[in-house]
Amino acid sequence: MLISLSVNGETHEVAVSPRYLLSDVLREKLHLTGTHVGCEHGVCGACTVLIDDRPARACLTYAVQMEGHEVTTIEAVAQGGVYSPLQQAMHEEHGLQCGFCTPGIVMTFEAYLRDNPDPSEAEIRDVLSGNICRCTGYQNIVTAVQKAAAVMRAGRK
Repeated sequence: MLISLSVNGETHEVAVSPRYLLSDVLREKLHLTGTHVGCEHGVCGACTVLIDDRPARACLTYAVQMEGHEVTTIEAVAQGGVYSPLQQAMHEEHGLQCGFCTPGIVMTFEAYLRDNPDPSEAEIRDVLSGNICRCTGYQNIVTAVQKAAAVMRAGRK
């Protein structure tokens, strides 16, 4: 099938099998390799992208379902080479080590902080429970999200 996908604000015509996953299209057809594939069951969160500004697992989504929707990947988060407040905080607070889970975590919290600008630590940990990180122990990720939330709130005033 030939489908039309809107990814990071650009339209792409892609030939795919009806059962081709969004994660596969992003990585193999569009060469957007920031979307990582870990468990392939939607559990680890590494493949999280935004579909119409809401977090979704690209490894569970068929590419053909995306016609008429906007997909945003980690490649679109930094604007003009400048990190988002969350990306900057992840860097400054050492919220990543190997980096495999990081794109999924960033995509999850980019959406979450937009809707919840002042989350408690418990709320952050609850949202973070949908992303598995084998390296950091999570504390630095929580600290980074708290810092990003504060920076974003200050910028909204």
